[in-house]
Amino acid sequence: MLALLDGHPWFRLGSVTASERSAGRVYEEAARWVLPTPIPEEVACMEVRATGPALTEGLLFSALDASAAGSAESEYAEQGHVVVSNARNHRMDPDVPLLVPEVNPDHLDLVARQSFGGGAIIANPNCSTIGMVLALAPLHQAFGVERVNVVSLQAISGAGMPGVASLQIVDNVIPFISGEEDKLETEPLKIFGELEDGLVTPAPLTVSAQCNRVPVVDGHTLCISVKLGRAVSAEAIIDAWDSFRGEPTALGLPSAPARPVVYVDEPDQPQPRMHRDLGSGMAVAVGRLRHCPLLDWKFVTTSHNTVRGAAGGALLCAELAVARRAVEGLRGFEGASPGP
Repeated sequence: MLALLDGHPWFRLGSVTASERSAGRVYEEAARWVLPTPIPEEVACMEVRATGPALTEGLLFSALDASAAGSAESEYAEQGHVVVSNARNHRMDPDVPLLVPEVNPDHLDLVARQSFGGGAIIANPNCSTIGMVLALAPLHQAFGVERVNVVSLQAISGAGMPGVASLQIVDNVIPFISGEEDKLETEPLKIFGELEDGLVTPAPLTVSAQCNRVPVVDGHTLCISVKLGRAVSAEAIIDAWDSFRGEPTALGLPSAPARPVVYVDEPDQPQPRMHRDLGSGMAVAVGRLRHCPLLDWKFVTTSHNTVRGAAGGALLCAELAVARRAVEGLRGFEGASPGP
């Protein structure tokens, strides 16, 4: 998140918070920085503040662990802050938008129902959910999606630091990731749901998920089979993917990829190492489209789990909220000038 915020044209980093264990220390001493790029200069010498006490910044990005995120995010929203969260705690709250900006931008209207007194919470979905939903959205819009079977091959970076022990993951596949299957089976129903009278009616969609941790550093791969609402050709599906853009691209948001979904036609693609960085890590690669003997069609997707699936996705949510003037607390961002 800090690397993506460095030099952002709309947002300037004001402060960094963490637990009491790190509070009071200089960031470069408190953080375990593992990215190939250096810590941004403005952050390196910044003193880490304790999470909880009041802040002056209007917009907060939460990368808190779920054990602390729920109450902390609510408290900050009640203090008048707009919180864009990567944690799972508030995703399924009825008045919190679970936002994939290209897919359900109108769900930002849910914040009007929140009772935080000027603040708000906007939730970024699960990292695997985002990749799946972006691949399904063009098909759902054009043909309707009724049933989905998905098997995930999820990168070890999704487990955070220090992550999975090497003796568990090297030369191995772990066929269990706590809570992941439930997220993949429930979050898309809210994201594809219809917003009516200030409430989201979940989409009539059935998803069956199996999740696996694999020895890949970055990039989640999903093997997906779908039952569509009507019979369509492979050419029609590929055209739906190729023509899909969404509101962030139309508005020219800084983090929006020019093409959110990129179809690759080689028989052995997409692959994480080759395709996770498409669109600066914000696009989803789709390939291996073929008939499914159980449902209608099957295909494979790859997306960058820590960029599109986490920090970059949250940043795009905030940009859309600014562009739409969707939240009272974000209306002070006069420097943001979406679109040409």
